Amino acid sequence: MAIKQWVLREIDQQQRATLARSLSISPITAAVLLARGVTTAAQAQTWLAPHLVAPHDPLLIPDMESAVDRLHRAMVEEERVCFYGDYDVDGMAATSLYLTYFRAQGGQVLSYIPHRVREGYGLNETALRWLHRQGVSLVVTSDCGTTAHREVEAAKQLGLDLIITDHHQCDQQLPPALALLNPHRPDSAYPFTGLCSGGLAYKVTRAYQDKYGTGGPEPETLLDLVALATVADIVPLQDENRILVREGLDLIARGTRCGVRALKQVAGVGRDVTTGTVAFRLAPRINAAGRMAHAEVGVRLLTTESDVEAREIADQLEQLNRARQRLEEETTSEAVSMMKAEPEQAALAVWAGHWHLGVVGIVAARLVERFHRPAVVIAVNDQGIGKGSARSIPGFDLYQALSACRDLLEAFGGHPCAAGLTIRESRLEAFRERFAEVAAQWEGGTPKQPLLHLDAEVHLSEVNDQLVQELGLLHPFGAGNPEPTLAVRNLAILGSRVVGERHLKLTVRHGNSKPFDSIGFRMGSLADCGLSAAQSVDLAFVPQRNSWNGQDRIQLRIRDLKASQPL
Repeated sequence: MAIKQWVLREIDQQQRATLARSLSISPITAAVLLARGVTTAAQAQTWLAPHLVAPHDPLLIPDMESAVDRLHRAMVEEERVCFYGDYDVDGMAATSLYLTYFRAQGGQVLSYIPHRVREGYGLNETALRWLHRQGVSLVVTSDCGTTAHREVEAAKQLGLDLIITDHHQCDQQLPPALALLNPHRPDSAYPFTGLCSGGLAYKVTRAYQDKYGTGGPEPETLLDLVALATVADIVPLQDENRILVREGLDLIARGTRCGVRALKQVAGVGRDVTTGTVAFRLAPRINAAGRMAHAEVGVRLLTTESDVEAREIADQLEQLNRARQRLEEETTSEAVSMMKAEPEQAALAVWAGHWHLGVVGIVAARLVERFHRPAVVIAVNDQGIGKGSARSIPGFDLYQALSACRDLLEAFGGHPCAAGLTIRESRLEAFRERFAEVAAQWEGGTPKQPLLHLDAEVHLSEVNDQLVQELGLLHPFGAGNPEPTLAVRNLAILGSRVVGERHLKLTVRHGNSKPFDSIGFRMGSLADCGLSAAQSVDLAFVPQRNSWNGQDRIQLRIRDLKASQPL
């Protein structure tokens, strides 16, 4: 377990007391709100009851009205429309949302997802030519297209109209699409830049419904797809994303879509569905389609109306996900060995010719977890072309870092936290050096210790049912709204054992408090953590309810554990 530096969020104690008193909430909950920048009772109400927040007007997104009008003309004139998505969950979910909504509007619609290995990311001219031969006259992208200047020009030459819905970073000059819907556009008046492509697709259908809708599903019935996309793409769970995800999680929990219902069954997911359920149980299985086979399988799962077909596809995804896990473990092991053989640098870049392109992003994330440095993992094909994924650490902007290396790259794109690139094998060594130099300048050349941000330091006697209930109102948790993490110091360990797959189970007491059960997933034994039951410990934890054998009690989920320091 990596040694973390605990950082207690600084808050104004007077503000904390005022907020707690005005809302009749625990001072701990008030501290958590203040740590998220919530300073007034009115702001706090929107966090505790986000349904009270009015959604933003979709027409504030540049080109929205042009896009909606063009889609309506396609529906009226019975044109063939293709929804062209990326091969990740965001792309698949957004494509499925478009298909479901516009098929119900009577549209002649189809989908196209490029093959990850054979075609690579985003728009490609070969696919556009094929779509043109199929009689398609309008292409609507999801999660790609913002930087596809050459491909957009090719579409214009073919007579294809192109509507781009994407949330990747924009270049100075935008491609000449009929409409380019991206909240990062510098001319955008939309007040929130955190929508993923699933969220943007929902906004398009909402604007269409408001102006032209004549039946079919209300866009709100498609929010389960938005929740899948938003959580899987790790965009900020702030502003209207919190509303969209909360309502979407409720639809997933109720199993309103037969494909999601079947996926929950094979994943062993019950009635309760959280962002963690989506991130660690559902999304990896959907992603396995694009990683190990073809992402169209995921679109079929999310759009089918047949329970039988849904179960068949869900079973297929389960097998693909298991194969993905095996490949990921093997590739991660090789990449870690490479790192141990290299001198320590401020950023990591590794590559190999036999690695599977479908797992490089996950392996990059594993390297970041292990070494706490930005990481790029690249699979090189037989033609000497490397395609890779990059992942970052907090505060390091990957997109800007790759921009500083653009003369060495064939292509790149993405976000500050995650990005993709294409590079010739002959330039890999130069890229590794440049990328490490950029990271060294950012951090002063010294790899930083992972930080664990704490919302409040508490006494265990303050951890009760009311607190757990109040903190639960702040969900959904994820990027931009992390789970509230509390700290308690000088705990006595009353019992310790290892359960399941190396999970550390502790019983602890704080002074004269009642005993609390706590669990640290995959932490191993106390000895593995360098501790013993005879010493007092400091605990960073998330309080949660746990039901077991008919009993419902509060359990502390351990985020970190260390020996107490002498007072």
